Amino acid sequence: MARVIRQLDDEALEKPFNKQQFVRLLRYMKPYKKQVGFSLVLMVIAMACNLANPFLMSRAIGELQAQSMDVLPWLLGGMVVLGIIGAICTRFRIRWMDSAGRRALATLREDLFHHIQSMSFSFFDTRSAGKLLVRVINDVNSLNDLFTNGIVNVLIDCMTIILLVVIMMVVNWKLTLIGMCILPLLIFILFKVKRIMRKRWQRVRVKNSTMNGYLHESLTGMRVTEAFVREDENADTFCAVNSDIRSSWMKAVTINNLFWPMLDLTGNIGTVLVYIFGVEFMKADALSLANLLLILWYLGRFWQPLNTLSNFYNSLLSATASMERIFEIMDTEPDIQDKENAEKMPPIEGRVTFENVSFSYDREKTVLKNVSFDITPGSTIALVGPTGAGKTTIVNLLSRFYDPTAGRVMIDGHDIRDMQLTSMRKQMSVMMQDTFIFSGTIMDNIRYGRLDATDEEVIEAAKTVSAHDFIMNMPKGYQTEVNERGTSLSQGQRQLISFARALLNDPKILILDEATSSIDTRTEMLIQKALDALLKNRTSFVIAHRLSTIRNADCIFVVQDGKIAEQGNHEALIKLPGGHYRGLCEAQWRFMSADE
Repeated sequence: MARVIRQLDDEALEKPFNKQQFVRLLRYMKPYKKQVGFSLVLMVIAMACNLANPFLMSRAIGELQAQSMDVLPWLLGGMVVLGIIGAICTRFRIRWMDSAGRRALATLREDLFHHIQSMSFSFFDTRSAGKLLVRVINDVNSLNDLFTNGIVNVLIDCMTIILLVVIMMVVNWKLTLIGMCILPLLIFILFKVKRIMRKRWQRVRVKNSTMNGYLHESLTGMRVTEAFVREDENADTFCAVNSDIRSSWMKAVTINNLFWPMLDLTGNIGTVLVYIFGVEFMKADALSLANLLLILWYLGRFWQPLNTLSNFYNSLLSATASMERIFEIMDTEPDIQDKENAEKMPPIEGRVTFENVSFSYDREKTVLKNVSFDITPGSTIALVGPTGAGKTTIVNLLSRFYDPTAGRVMIDGHDIRDMQLTSMRKQMSVMMQDTFIFSGTIMDNIRYGRLDATDEEVIEAAKTVSAHDFIMNMPKGYQTEVNERGTSLSQGQRQLISFARALLNDPKILILDEATSSIDTRTEMLIQKALDALLKNRTSFVIAHRLSTIRNADCIFVVQDGKIAEQGNHEALIKLPGGHYRGLCEAQWRFMSADE
């Protein structure tokens, strides 16, 4: 079980605090500098009101000692007025800072989401969806306190500490130094434990990310779990991961909670010393009772901002771990992106050329080996071969989901690495083997790749691929809501909807990756004529194992061990004695005959 957890925890912890990243984070508050400025003004007013109250109280005690009642009502009234003004200023300051902080966080989350969407397939090949969810949701949320009131509170506390020290030093500098004599020891301890605290909060973040990643994986694969009766084993793993989070959290909180007793102890020692020496000063007529009480009140308030600053420091350590993880994603450059001088892809005619293309996913095992071909516009190319031979890799390179390790891929004579990705992909449609249906209506799912399509065009695309009938038999027709991944639909229905989505775009280059793998024979016969019409005069790449879907292709590529072992139409390849294609067809015929 420990081995499983170690495999899940694969993120580095040893990273120093990055001041540049912190400044970069604060820049998200720049658009709201007016709100922050007003909040700072209100902060100063509220702070002045709060600090003035003890002074007025001490003066009131002095008036009582002198048995003078003339000024006392004004002092008491002033305390009430200052309290009201301070409360109003604090309320609006919190409201404005909360609004500015929330907007800044929303901008940060949007930037993070946009960046993740720009990443290449290789990025998602090495990161689980669960851990990316943690970045966008949990890690951004953990910065909430820092953005809304944390930074302003730090300014308040720092200014409060400075003013308190100045006032107490003016009242009696000797007594002030006596009350703060233990402060250097507290600061020394603080700096000693800060590194331990930061590492422990980082570990908590990593453990939370592990939990989310495992939970997402488990929920996504629940059908497989139940099919193989793995509930108990998965529950044990989850309990171990959950226990690991609790253990990490308790270790972090243990260090975190040391500050409260340390500050209380320091404050109590300082207060006792002030009492002892203050009484001696009063006996020597070097200090009045009013000033002794004033120093005691201010000394009590002196430890409060220190306590808040220590809590902010703990929050900052926690936020720093999240900040590093957010910017680690945002600073990851996509492998596939436009060049600086990338040109807009002109209207595609459909000529596709591979020139000595080689490719490997991990730079070790070569998937494609020196593949070359030239396809004329409007041709239909079928790719056949065993699993793992490189068929999907060819169409992935054509869509520029990856770039070739060697050689080049061209469309209409343009190296696709020199073209703008968006302008190229908008003229292509891909129906992948792993059909994905989004939450929403069936109409929205078909319209996904072309938002300006009319309802009539959506319906026409559905009719073309024989999806219209089963859609109309659903409760609300095209307005029927489907959940994530379309689990309420059959596999064949999901593929037909995905097929309609791809065709609605009216692409110049169409890629069908196992498009009919889950369509029954009857449905296949219904859409075969539609396929013939749709593939006409459109460059199409079809990956399929069923002979009926590829036998009418203009050219068939037999991909074997990363190379094109054979190429030609069905009639030519079937006549090759001992050929790979002929062997595939004979194997399929034998299977169909045995099935009958």
